[in-house]
Amino acid sequence: MRLESLHAIDLTLLGGALLILAGIASSLLARRFGAPLLLVFLLLGLLLGEDGPGGIRYDDTHFTFQVGALALAVILFDGGLRTHASHVRGSVMPSLVLASVGVLMTAGLTALAGQRLLGLPPAESLLLGTILASTDAAAVFFLLRAGGLHLERRSSATLEVESGSNDPTAIFLTLALTAWIAGHNAAGADAGVMAGAVTVAIKLAWAVGVGAGLGYGGGRALVAALNTLHLPSGLHPWLALASAVALFAVTNLLGGSGYLAVYLAGIVVANRPIRARADVLAVQDAATWFAQLVMFLLLGLLASPSGLLAALWPALGVAAFLMFVARPLSVFLCLWPFGYRWQEMGFISWVGLRGAVGIFLASIPLLAGLPHARLYFNVAFVVVLVSLLVQGWTLGRAAHLFGVAVPRPDPNTRRIQLDLPGQLQYEMIGYRVAPGSAVLRGAVLPGRVRLAMVVREGQVLLPPHEASLAANDYAYFVAPAGAAARLDWLFAEGGDATAAEEDTFGLFTLPGNIPLGELASFYGLDIPPRFAPVTAAQLFDQRFDEQAQVGDRLAAGRATLVVRRLDGDHVAEVGLKFTGMGERLISGR
Repeated sequence: MRLESLHAIDLTLLGGALLILAGIASSLLARRFGAPLLLVFLLLGLLLGEDGPGGIRYDDTHFTFQVGALALAVILFDGGLRTHASHVRGSVMPSLVLASVGVLMTAGLTALAGQRLLGLPPAESLLLGTILASTDAAAVFFLLRAGGLHLERRSSATLEVESGSNDPTAIFLTLALTAWIAGHNAAGADAGVMAGAVTVAIKLAWAVGVGAGLGYGGGRALVAALNTLHLPSGLHPWLALASAVALFAVTNLLGGSGYLAVYLAGIVVANRPIRARADVLAVQDAATWFAQLVMFLLLGLLASPSGLLAALWPALGVAAFLMFVARPLSVFLCLWPFGYRWQEMGFISWVGLRGAVGIFLASIPLLAGLPHARLYFNVAFVVVLVSLLVQGWTLGRAAHLFGVAVPRPDPNTRRIQLDLPGQLQYEMIGYRVAPGSAVLRGAVLPGRVRLAMVVREGQVLLPPHEASLAANDYAYFVAPAGAAARLDWLFAEGGDATAAEEDTFGLFTLPGNIPLGELASFYGLDIPPRFAPVTAAQLFDQRFDEQAQVGDRLAAGRATLVVRRLDGDHVAEVGLKFTGMGERLISGR
């Protein structure tokens, strides 16, 4: 009997390992063919289920809900860690309006389609609309970073902040509506719609307030812990991940939104200097991927293809209404007051990707035993599949069609980042010196970057004994934290070097003594009149406490000035880049 138990354990371990290997293979195929990773994992779960070749019978809704909640917390914490304040500045308020008011509008409009196509009562139609109202953070984060697609900053920032912050609203409303419908059915009488709505509003305000407060406080506490605790090598990432999960659980116990808390905590950590940042992000990448794999596989196993087919046609109608009516109308009404261009609003509307969040929310009525719970789940599953197939696979084309894609190739560099214990201001960055790279053509390093050592043909050369850099060297630099992106262009492969240099400095090189008034007049830039006689070099001298360095930048209207060359202590040349976003960072200060 004991031997049989051991064999059963071994078979379970083998099955789990094979699932992970299948997930790794699936992710490689997803990147190769541009398929959304979520779609691949969901289909893999369907194939392994009772109606597929795998034949696995799985109906544990409670366990699926627990795993889904944990996975979403990990995914949202990762999304916060990738959100930098400098990138989303100016997009936070529109994104939050879209994540709150937009979710309510999308839910209400989708409820109309559910009531018409599925014959559901108003309250149950609203529950279905709420389940489908939020975009999926995992799908949006993955697709925005996959395939080398780069977007205008405002569009990208709006999508990332919205997808990371709209889940708490949808999750809370789904829980509240499920509880209200269950209580209404149990009472068998009208429980008071207005009183119920007021109660839900109060609870929502409390959840948001507690989630925001604990998220910020928890993020600050996590930063302090990472920077003060002297842990053995490799434990900092696990401290961050375990702290995020603990924060999620504590916030939920206090009636707050744990999802909002972990997302805000991630943002706080992302925007403060911390130890072992590269290690934290690397482990978080792996944890997020694994969370997606497990959650999506379980959701796929929970679905029944025969049930999906039974609800297919009305579900396709709901999906079409959501993609072409509810989401676009909500986006336009929420973003139009903030001055978004119609192209930006059109693209943001199209990238309203539905994913695991919708299926996860549909498992809540299943858990509560509502009468039409299986119908909600099947409809949500079909809507998610359609969204990923249609919207996910056309994201790149849509970005170019709406004119929000930035023609910027990723530099083909091989970068290594190392933490320097004992301080937080600098890190070590290493590159392979590619043939034809800009650093071999005389390009100057930024002033705050120092060469630490060179590895050449197995020999370690230390300053001041190292020779000039040569092709195929491995060069290591001490640089300010966060400076890596400004160094990539120097070490891009020969074929990508010119494009990477243009991406860093823009297509135009101008003398540092050019007056900003002439620049604004020629390129149609909107700057305050008092800056007209000031030269570009003088502007950098005024705005930087220390001497400006190569790569430093300032925004002027919809353009960005980048220091390209120094002559002694003065800016001799600047590059000119156009953002296409109408930023106004030269203000009346």
